[in-house]
Amino acid sequence: MPELRPAGVERRTFLRYTSAIGAAAAVTASLSACGGPSSTADGAAGKGDGNGTIEAGLSYPLSTGFDPMITSGATPYAANMHIFEGLVDLDPATLVARPALATEMPKKINATTYRATLREGATFHDGSAVTAEDVVFSFERILDPKNASLMAQFVPFIDTITAVDAKTVEFKLKYAFALFPSRIAVARIVPKKIVEADVKGFDARPVGSGPYKFISATREDKIVFERYDTYNGPHPAKAKKMIWRLISDQSARVSAMQSGRVQAIEDVPYIDVKGLSGTAKTESVQSFGLLFLMFNTTDKRFADKRVRQALHHALDTEKIIRTAMVGNAAAATGYVPSTHPDYHEAATVYTHDVAKAKKLLADAGVGTLKFTVLTTDTGWVKDIAPLLKESWAAAGVEATLNIAQSPAQWAKVDAGDFEVMVAPGDPSVFGNDVDLLMRWFYYGFWPEKRYGWSRTAEYKQVKQLLDKAAQAADEAVRKQLWNRITDIVAEEAALYPILHRKLPTAWNEKALPGFEPLPTTGLSFVDVSRA
Repeated sequence: MPELRPAGVERRTFLRYTSAIGAAAAVTASLSACGGPSSTADGAAGKGDGNGTIEAGLSYPLSTGFDPMITSGATPYAANMHIFEGLVDLDPATLVARPALATEMPKKINATTYRATLREGATFHDGSAVTAEDVVFSFERILDPKNASLMAQFVPFIDTITAVDAKTVEFKLKYAFALFPSRIAVARIVPKKIVEADVKGFDARPVGSGPYKFISATREDKIVFERYDTYNGPHPAKAKKMIWRLISDQSARVSAMQSGRVQAIEDVPYIDVKGLSGTAKTESVQSFGLLFLMFNTTDKRFADKRVRQALHHALDTEKIIRTAMVGNAAAATGYVPSTHPDYHEAATVYTHDVAKAKKLLADAGVGTLKFTVLTTDTGWVKDIAPLLKESWAAAGVEATLNIAQSPAQWAKVDAGDFEVMVAPGDPSVFGNDVDLLMRWFYYGFWPEKRYGWSRTAEYKQVKQLLDKAAQAADEAVRKQLWNRITDIVAEEAALYPILHRKLPTAWNEKALPGFEPLPTTGLSFVDVSRA
């Protein structure tokens, strides 16, 4: 997905901050399939001595700035994994929480109090020390409603954060939240002095404490990083420089990989995975990343869940996966994929059943059903769209496809100008626990402002169950409550996944020792060398 900004607050901040990128970066034409000049001038070749340059092909241009409080673009979010640290970070490949700026995972003092101690000698890229004051500032700006932070929805349980001393911070929670130690990975620590002096300048030229420092960015061309030599944390940069080529054109990205211009690319077109495997290592990693079907439930045709269920049953999802995605997905049988540690098969599973779809429509009193479905022009989604129309036609439903760029389509949704939407989404970049993944689509902005589900008793029940699970100390109880929520959202199908996709990545194994493909959008070169 080109942007990680599906909630309305992100859209507002997106519009507010986009101009900052333009102030610091020239806008250039997209890279062509020709590939442009050779990268050898940038010193790409390395000898495994840490002085080489990693070059990579990213799928999306810069659509937002880098401020980690409000970053909504997939590419800057991936960049921030290298530029910033949290007290706790998620391992990019496993999504398991691990200490970063903190010396260890936060210590639980009591049910609603945690403490964290900063790594001795940690500094920001301007050379200034990382202090407890910076940590307090970083969390408080996220929690301040006027900042419309993307991360605020993930940490509603934090009451206060205070500096105990220069290297220790204490969190007081509004209520016990068992997932606290890992959840605070959503907050990246920023330098108070620099941000307060020029927040828009910081958004365009980020300064963090991570293993790589930001050098420059050009919206549709490249991002340049250099190793931060003073970094003293657990994951030092293993290359001197990184150049991320922003190549939105699929064939150009594949060509750059084949020619050796880059050593890794994300989002390999499904049709090219097999062909690339002859010259590069390719792997498709199962992700939470989903293609979902969302209804405007304020439209009387879709207020009846039987109509929504019918349109799910009408879809030949296995054919879609087999033909449009060359097998690189799994049909949804629950809210999270079966590979997730908290997977639960929903009580309602949408198998391809045209007869059942027709009966559901008849039971709902629907004769002829016609509607327009909005979808995005993302390559793999655009490939799927005709198959959606074909499936629905077989059930006697007439769907008109409206395919356009993601920002335009979401503008229509946010204005309430839509009937049905099919789109990709993946909040797992922020964290992989079920509470976070469910809150993204089923708590707050989405159901209240996007698909109109908030007036229902089922929505109120889902909110209550999520809050009850968040405060449950017993893991088994939490899981039981999450399972109930899965059953509800599957049966209601106001917004529900069609499939969970696999993310194909290609890379040069010899050139990038330690590289691993990710289960989320983007690439990570943390702990990766340039041979």
